[in-house]
Amino acid sequence: MRFFIGVFSCSIIILSFVGCKKESSLTKNNKDSVVSSVTNKVTKDSSIIKSKTTEVFSFQTELCDNKGYFNPQKYTVEQLGDTYKLWYHLGGVSFNTPSVFNVNSLSEVRKNREKILAKLDKDFEEKKKLYNQLKIVDNTYWQKIKEQRYNALHQEYEKEKLQMVAYSDPSVLLNSKFSGKCKNFASALNSTDDAIISEWRKVREKVSKSNADPERIMNDFETHLKEPNWKDYAIIDLITFGWGNCANAQIERPAQDEKMNKEFENLFIKIDSECDEP
Repeated sequence: MRFFIGVFSCSIIILSFVGCKKESSLTKNNKDSVVSSVTNKVTKDSSIIKSKTTEVFSFQTELCDNKGYFNPQKYTVEQLGDTYKLWYHLGGVSFNTPSVFNVNSLSEVRKNREKILAKLDKDFEEKKKLYNQLKIVDNTYWQKIKEQRYNALHQEYEKEKLQMVAYSDPSVLLNSKFSGKCKNFASALNSTDDAIISEWRKVREKVSKSNADPERIMNDFETHLKEPNWKDYAIIDLITFGWGNCANAQIERPAQDEKMNKEFENLFIKIDSECDEP
C-alpha cells in the first residue's frame, strides 16, 4: 500500500513537471506570434510610407511638358519652383534698354536719357529683389549659380548704364571697370577725329567679315564718313558694336550648358516628359 501511494505521488510530480514545460512552450509560441504580427505590421506600414515619399513638380521646357518626381524630405515645391526659375528663366537678357543702330535711335536715347536711366534703376531694384527672394534648393551647385547670376546682374546693370550715358558723353567709358579690354574704343571716342575714324574703320571691317554683304558695310562707312554728322555714325558703331560687345563679353555669367541641365534633372528621382516634334 505504501508502495502504491509512493508511485502515485511520483507520477503526479512528473505530470506536473511536464505540464509546466508545455505551458512555458505555449507562452513562448504566443510571444513569437505577437512579435511576428508586429513585424509584419511594421513592414506593411513601411511600404505604405515608402509609397508616399515622392511628390510631383510640373515644369515646361522648350518642347516638353515635364513631371519630375522628387523626395519631399529633401526639397519643397517652392524650392524647386525657384530653382527652375533660376535655371530656365533668369539666364537671358536682364534689361530692356533701347538699342541704338541708327541716328534716329541715337537722338531718342540722348533726348530721353534721364527717363531711360530712371527705368533702368527701377528695373535693377526689382530684379535684385527677385533674386533675394529666391528660395532655391540648398545644395552647393545651385547656391553658387544663384550667386554668379546675382553678380552678373550687377555687372550688366553697370554696363547698360554706362552705355546709355556714353551716347551723350563718351568720357564715362574711360575709367569704368570695363576699361581694360575695351580701352581702345573708349580712348578713340575721347581722342582726335583721326583716332575716331581709324578705330571706326576697324569696327566696320570686322562687322563686314561676318556679314552676307561685306561690300555694302564698307560702302556705308565711306558714305557716312562724308556726311556732316559723321561723328554720330562713328559713335553708334564704336559704342554699340565696339565697346558694347566688348563689355558684354566681360560679364561673368555662369554657362547655360548641359551640365546645368543635368544638375537640374538630378534633383528628381525620375522625370516623365511629353514632347512635341522639333
